[in-house]
Amino acid sequence: MALLGIESFKEMSAAKKYQWHKVAENIGSIAWQQNDMCVVEVAGKKISLAKYGDQLFAFAHKCPHAGGTLTEGVLDAAGHVICPLHRYKFELNKGRNVSGEGYYLKVYAVECRPDGIYIGFEEKGFLHWL
Repeated sequence: MALLGIESFKEMSAAKKYQWHKVAENIGSIAWQQNDMCVVEVAGKKISLAKYGDQLFAFAHKCPHAGGTLTEGVLDAAGHVICPLHRYKFELNKGRNVSGEGYYLKVYAVECRPDGIYIGFEEKGFLHWL
């Protein structure tokens, strides 16, 4: 049995695997709020969904700073979700805090398939720390 070098391990860890969960039949079947966001329950967990442009984004239900409910916030013109409590801004696709406080928002993969909308939870394997 050949051993893999650290670069091979990094390549393997770059190929993420997800557990996919169906959350809706289609975009029209989701109960969107006026701010183009909503909350869905996935595997016993509340997840925020947002429509921005022609894309869907999934992210944590609560702000990592003080626990504000993000779906009570707004989406700005640049595609950031803004927490209603302290106005912290986060990128929808990467979760990076862009208002300078250094927090990261947990984000989830989203797929629109012919049979519905799915959210992916990243599977953590044996080498998840690489």
